[in-house]
Amino acid sequence: MASRALREAETRDPYSSQPRDVDPPDAGRQLYEESTAMPDRSSHGSQLEHLRVRDCMHAGVLTCSADTPLVEVAGIMTKHRVHAVAVIDDTRRPIGVVAALDVVAAAIRDEHERVTARVATATEPLITISTDAPLDHAARLMTRHRVHHLVVVDPADGHPVGVLSTLDITVLVAENRER
Repeated sequence: MASRALREAETRDPYSSQPRDVDPPDAGRQLYEESTAMPDRSSHGSQLEHLRVRDCMHAGVLTCSADTPLVEVAGIMTKHRVHAVAVIDDTRRPIGVVAALDVVAAAIRDEHERVTARVATATEPLITISTDAPLDHAARLMTRHRVHHLVVVDPADGHPVGVLSTLDITVLVAENRER
């Protein structure tokens, strides 16, 4: 039992809630190869490697409980003009993310009136990241897991403190190119 816990600790990503990829998925998947490839640092390196998640994230996070009806979550998104809401448990720890695409998928199935946030997030694992994590690490996580939002957590207590989206990174890339 102790060896299993040690093995899990050794494979846990230090900045994220996700385990490291010990056994890579289908080796033919281009996405996996691109997301796990080491960046070319021979000349100037990635503009993301010198930044931390806290430098790019949106501070503050909109949350809901797991029992919140999906139509209410959609209302929160509309009111605050955001594309994702973090789902938290009774201890305020994040357990999922409801993204706008989850609302759209439920509407297509005509389930948006009876689905809760817990049901809408049940198919995707939650990926959290520390405020201290390198931004290039966050970008690789997003690419590898095909997600557009990471819940940013305080490394001290695990409570959500912000959200990092692919758009946040895209804006950073565009602003740096304009300089």
